[in-house]
Amino acid sequence: MFTSLVRAFLILLAKFISGASAFWVDNQPDESGQRIYIANHTSHLDGLVIWAALPPNVRAKTRLVAAKDYWTGGPIRRFLSGPVMNAILVDRENVSKRNNPLYHMLDEMGDRYSIIIFPEGGRSTTGVVGEFKSGVFYLVKKRPDLELVPVYLANMNRILPKGVILPVFLLSRVVFGPPIWYERNESKEQFLARARDKVLQLKDAGARRPNESEKSV
Repeated sequence: MFTSLVRAFLILLAKFISGASAFWVDNQPDESGQRIYIANHTSHLDGLVIWAALPPNVRAKTRLVAAKDYWTGGPIRRFLSGPVMNAILVDRENVSKRNNPLYHMLDEMGDRYSIIIFPEGGRSTTGVVGEFKSGVFYLVKKRPDLELVPVYLANMNRILPKGVILPVFLLSRVVFGPPIWYERNESKEQFLARARDKVLQLKDAGARRPNESEKSV
C-alpha cells in the first residue's frame, strides 16, 4: 500500500515538475507486446517523465533501464528504483564479457516487459542529440521481434540540466513516434543513424495543434 502511494505521488510529481504533455504520432499505446522506447537524454528526470507519460496499463509493463551506481546511492534512491519503479539497474563500471549489461537487460525483460533506454549513453549538456552508442543495436539483434518506439523529450534540458539540483518549472513535451524494427542485414552504423534520425524527426511534433495522426494523451 505504501509503495503504491509513493509510486502515485512520484508520477504526479514528475508530471507537475515537467508540465509534460504526451503526444503519440502515428502510434498508439500498446500493452499487448514488448517495446523498446529509445529517447534523447538531457536530464536525470527523463526516464521518470517518459515512464509517467505512459498510460497506467502500459506503465505497469514498462521498466526504465538506469545506472546502478546512481540509483543505488542511498536508501531513498534504492527504494525508488526498486519497489517503486521496478527499474532495471545496469553496471556501467565493471563491464566485461561475463558482466554484460545487454544480457542483464534481456534477462530482466523476459517475454513480458518493455524498457526505456537512452542510446546516447549519457546526458547531453547542450540539448543536442548525440550519436547513438552500439548497445541498442546489439540488443535488437538479439531480439529483432521487438518494436522500437522513438521518443523525443522537448525542454527537459532547461527544466533540470546536468549539474543542477533544483528543477525550473517549465512546460515540456514527450513525443512518441511510429515504431521501427531492425532490418535484416542492416549494418550497425546504418541502424544507429536511422534510429537517431527517427528521434530527431519528432522534435517539432506536438509544438503545434495535433492532427488526426498526432494525438495527445
